[in-house]
Formats: sequence, C-alpha cells, structure tokens
Amino acid sequence: MLGLYKLTLIMKRVLPLALIAFLCTTLSSCELIGGIFKAGVWSGIIIVVVVVALLIWILAKVFGGGKS
Repeated sequence: MLGLYKLTLIMKRVLPLALIAFLCTTLSSCELIGGIFKAGVWSGIIIVVVVVALLIWILAKVFGGGKS
C-alpha cells in the first residue's frame, strides 16, 4: 500500500512536467504566431487571452492553488 502511495506522489510531480515538456517540443512559437495572424488580429487576441488564462488556471491547480 505504501508503494502505491509513493507512486501516486511521484506521478503528481512528474506528469505536469512531462506535459509541459511535451507541449514545448511539439508547439513551435513561430508557427503559432503565424497562425494567429492569419486568423485575424481580434481572433488572435482572444485566443491568446484564453490560452494565458487557461495556463494560469492549470498551473494554480498543479502547484497548490485552491487547497481546501
């Protein structure tokens, strides 16, 4: 039972870092910016605001925001 608890703790720490590493290697910032400008300036602004808000929310959840 203790082994499962340790494995769960390790996965809670490793999984977010692995996800960030995966996203950094698969998303090229130049391609992303080019796609945003093709879609239009206002669409790009909305997309960027949504992505930044989502990223802040995810990081807050992963690193302890909202502990009850």
